[in-house]
Amino acid sequence: MAADALDRAMGALIGGALGDALGMPTQLLSPARIAELYGHVEDFVAPVADHPVSKGLPAGAITDDTEQALLLGRILISSGERFDHARWVNALLGWERDVKARGSYDLLGPSTKRAIDAINSGVPAEEAGRTGDTNGAAMRIAPVGIMIPPEPLGALVAKVAETCRATHNTSIAIASAAAVAAAVSSGVGGSDWRVASERAIAAARLGAMIGHWVTGGDIAARIAWAQELVRGKSEREAIRLIVDLIGTGVASQESVPAAFAVLEVAEGDAWRAAVISANLGGDTDTIGAIAAGMAGAWAGLSQLPQDRIASLKGIDLAEVRALAGDLVSARTGKAGSGKEAAA
Repeated sequence: MAADALDRAMGALIGGALGDALGMPTQLLSPARIAELYGHVEDFVAPVADHPVSKGLPAGAITDDTEQALLLGRILISSGERFDHARWVNALLGWERDVKARGSYDLLGPSTKRAIDAINSGVPAEEAGRTGDTNGAAMRIAPVGIMIPPEPLGALVAKVAETCRATHNTSIAIASAAAVAAAVSSGVGGSDWRVASERAIAAARLGAMIGHWVTGGDIAARIAWAQELVRGKSEREAIRLIVDLIGTGVASQESVPAAFAVLEVAEGDAWRAAVISANLGGDTDTIGAIAAGMAGAWAGLSQLPQDRIASLKGIDLAEVRALAGDLVSARTGKAGSGKEAAA
């Protein structure tokens, strides 16, 4: 059981990295521009020389999506039961300094940057994230799903909300991150992608009741609608529907339902989810990281394409395995505590 959970935990993290890296050269571009520059993206490619964000990165390079997810995982482990907001904020600032030194243009997202500027100006962490409604929380939330069992669902959503507080303390962002975390948690627990999608919708409903309310479409309703919209459609038609109707921007109510729609079209296949995401246009790396990460949690590392994993750049598989092991150990302890409490 522990070995299976570790395989699925690795599947979530490495699946996310595959989706991130495949979408790296296509992010911020339109579907037409992607086709013009790269054709139909089906494998890792290097970004064009004048790419606004990814220029200079090699084919197969991960971006902020994967790096911040791994960073959050390490903070979760070091924090213990009470999430350390100060350590988390300082880690994000350190991460941005590091990527700037590396010459990267893929920096902190708008909500995270705004919140950290506020914290540095003296605003309490509990208030700094009150306007954070973009997808930064959802893109890096997979470690919470690995560490926290899916039941009781309220406990999982509470931990998601705790990690969102400093940067994305809004109903939309928490609902979005809760949906992704619940899907990952269900997958690590052995559920298939359909069951996990249902649990994600339930988690989104709970998450929407937490944090500062901001206007926008209901995340749970939009996930269910997005999956129904593309169900049974061809891949080409589904991509058109996702782009035209769901949206692929950084807004949580676009990119997170889009990721669940991709999952539906891919029928839970992580690499196919990554490929579909990379060709959507917009926030392709984040949609790919979320969709392929959720799919990877259900498939496990052993079912992911090993040749593509070997081609990833900027990620240490041994470090990821160690982190996944720590997260699974923490999950096992929480599950055991829950059983003892129930008894």
